[in-house]
Amino acid sequence: MKKILITGALGQIGSELTTKLREVYGTENVIATDIRQPEDSKVVNDGIFEILDVTDAERMKELVETYAIDTFIHLAALLSAVAEAKPQLAWTLNMGGLVNALEVSREFNLKFFTPSSIGAFGPQTPKNQTPQVTIQRPTTMYGVTKVSGELLGDYYYQKFGVDTRSVRFPGLVSYETLPGGGTTDYAVDIYYEALKNNAYTSFIGEGTYMDMMYMPDAVELIIQLMEAPSEQLINRNAYNVSAMSIAPEDVAAAIQKHQPDFKLSYDVDPVRQGIAESWPNAIDTSAAQEEWGFSPQYDLARMTEDMLKQLKNKGILSYSH
Repeated sequence: MKKILITGALGQIGSELTTKLREVYGTENVIATDIRQPEDSKVVNDGIFEILDVTDAERMKELVETYAIDTFIHLAALLSAVAEAKPQLAWTLNMGGLVNALEVSREFNLKFFTPSSIGAFGPQTPKNQTPQVTIQRPTTMYGVTKVSGELLGDYYYQKFGVDTRSVRFPGLVSYETLPGGGTTDYAVDIYYEALKNNAYTSFIGEGTYMDMMYMPDAVELIIQLMEAPSEQLINRNAYNVSAMSIAPEDVAAAIQKHQPDFKLSYDVDPVRQGIAESWPNAIDTSAAQEEWGFSPQYDLARMTEDMLKQLKNKGILSYSH
């Protein structure tokens, strides 16, 4: 990777990935884009930033030509809960933007990455040790767009030789950006509320296990996958990746090791609970381990310690200890 274009750079993944890529590959070699341009953003102010609506194919092509891009990281998409509330918009943005990005990558022979998700699985998918290759019949529009994206990635690789790569991300936990409408967002909210109120009301029910990962691991694995030799990759679109399988009470227990009087309660959101129950409990990540050395560094205990520390550093603290 020498010249990298990122869409959705202000999102949960993009904001941290952009910073890391600029550190590794040089600020001038990472072009961040999004549909909006806030004044107080590190992504906007610390490097090259361009406005891009991913449904505008001509603007996308113009940026690739202008900056002599060789690697395209396409992150722009609506997340699960928002996509379910606005399914037509989700299809237009998630699929229209993806097709534009793939077409530009074909025309300019770019290396290409876009994330898939555990949302690509459905109720008929095996729940435990979910295989790399298995039945995918999602019941959400978000999941439908993710399965379609995986198939399109395979198609562009097999038909046109585009070097497409992807992973099925689990829930991602980050202290940098606020949640953006995902089903796994409770695992971010809970840390904020632990510091603010020493209590949290979960919209996901007790005993609901989902795969999760701390954002530093997510950022590192994207770089690792994109730097892996093409000939090593078999399951390109997309690899199962996860660092932990946890339920809300597991996160609460981890927090209680630092704040013993922390309280967890429940007020289950039926929409997000239904989405969660259609996803696996724990997935098999062996293909990613074997093909390109995937190895997350953060488990629940280490993630919890760092999340609380980082949020305190940001000034998220109000309840009386």
